[in-house]
Amino acid sequence: MRYVAGIDGGQSSTTAAIVDETGAVVGRGTAGPADHVDEGPGSARCADACTAAFAAALESAGLSPLTRVEAVVAGISGYDDTFDGAVPALAADRFRFVHDLPIALAGAVPFRPAVLLLSGTGSAAYGEDEQGRGVSSGGWGYLFGDEGSAFAIARDALAAAMRADDRGELVALTQPALDFFAVVGMRALASAALRGRISRTRVASFAPRVHDAAAAGDADGLRIIADAADALASLAALTIARLDRAGEGVAVVLAGGSFENSAFASLVGTRLHAHAPHAAVLRPQHTAAVGAALLAFDDAGLARPSVVTG
Repeated sequence: MRYVAGIDGGQSSTTAAIVDETGAVVGRGTAGPADHVDEGPGSARCADACTAAFAAALESAGLSPLTRVEAVVAGISGYDDTFDGAVPALAADRFRFVHDLPIALAGAVPFRPAVLLLSGTGSAAYGEDEQGRGVSSGGWGYLFGDEGSAFAIARDALAAAMRADDRGELVALTQPALDFFAVVGMRALASAALRGRISRTRVASFAPRVHDAAAAGDADGLRIIADAADALASLAALTIARLDRAGEGVAVVLAGGSFENSAFASLVGTRLHAHAPHAAVLRPQHTAAVGAALLAFDDAGLARPSVVTG
């Protein structure tokens, strides 16, 4: 039996999937974040996460840690051609890094045209037409974009609480923020975040509290969640237009941790239909790690399976 593997290296965690030549997912593994955006040249952070997730997937599959696979594709958040981190040493005949958006779309749906709308720690949209031409929108990172992401939602909520603190006011999210981050005041929270004692991932993990506040009717929470939904819908609509499919029926797949909140997913779908009335909103058929494995079939010169199981 021959095997390929896919790795999804995210800002919060890394997952790997081992797929055999019949299309059965025989093993999955997880590890820590592969985020390398703030890492220096030669950093092993990404490589270590990929190696650990791959090893865990082999163990999950009941395969020897010495098992050699035909090919591995690793989709990495924020990857570009100037990636200067360490490359993982995996038992594979072929290995390559790609951006995480193509692997997510590869796992999401088997047909084209299609658009992937991603909202997790960061955000972006990516689409491909029938000829495989890909276009990206957003994905500029937390300094310049990531609108509609969990990080942006949390940041905007904390900023609103900080502005209220300047006025000597407590808003609905002030105490939840102090409790969540275990700080004594909003200035202590800002200082800890700016000095890196509170990571971007940790900031992003506050987003569910903002969704809770919105569900309870808090004005700041409602505004921030509505703005996030509008921003994501606009990203998807822009990507549809850049694929020259405006006015046509195109599948838009909602992917990423933010959409585990069903109310938020529904709101984004509603806002998307205001921008692109013919869009069909779907959820992914398979994970991004499985999508990376499907790309690895191509690298290995193996026919992609018509059905993926497990």
